[in-house]
Amino acid sequence: MTAAFAVSLSLATPSPAAATPDAMNLGAADLSGVSEWVVGVMEDVGAPGAGLVVALENLFPPIPSEVILPLAGFTASRGGFSLLDAILWTTAGSLLGAYVLYLLGGGLGRDRTRALIGRIPLVAVADVDRVEAWFARHGSKAVFLGRLVPLFRSLVSIPAGICRMPLWRFLGLTLVGSLIWNSVLILAGYFLGENWQLVEEYAGALQVLVAAGVAGLVTLFVAKKLRKRRERVTV
Repeated sequence: MTAAFAVSLSLATPSPAAATPDAMNLGAADLSGVSEWVVGVMEDVGAPGAGLVVALENLFPPIPSEVILPLAGFTASRGGFSLLDAILWTTAGSLLGAYVLYLLGGGLGRDRTRALIGRIPLVAVADVDRVEAWFARHGSKAVFLGRLVPLFRSLVSIPAGICRMPLWRFLGLTLVGSLIWNSVLILAGYFLGENWQLVEEYAGALQVLVAAGVAGLVTLFVAKKLRKRRERVTV
């Protein structure tokens, strides 16, 4: 009881150190500017602040969820807010950010997208048609699984809007996928405590693998297009 009262008193008593990352013992590694900003928002606003940052992460990928979510879990473990609040508010932020990108895709529209992509060197309108047909068949799986894959988590909302996926389906799939992703990273930060940065390291490695896979596919696509172009020239 005495220890619990001391902890409660220390949390309730304002002090300059309480607002600093060092006071929260966030780990041995120095925090980046983004991490410090995330900490500040969560300290000032609480769990809704974590949700706000996640919503912004969907719109501005340089704000990584691999930092935000484990930090939210760590903050919950220190009593900054409850674990349930962390999961619910960050998932609400994911929904909001995804919805904004869905609206952006809908505003861009199919015809404008085809015109813009058709101007990219080596990309033909037929390629756009194939991607569109694929998304029409597998769009639901793409939206759900995309929420679990770094780099694609935000981007998948745009083609969903372009293809006019029913809003209720888009939001439902985004809710479930985001709830899984957010819960895993928040729980990891919650149980790892001061070692929460391990989550960022492993998630960063996964992001590198995804980026390498995308780069490989783009390379294969370009090589195939160049080969076809040479074949047409030699005929």
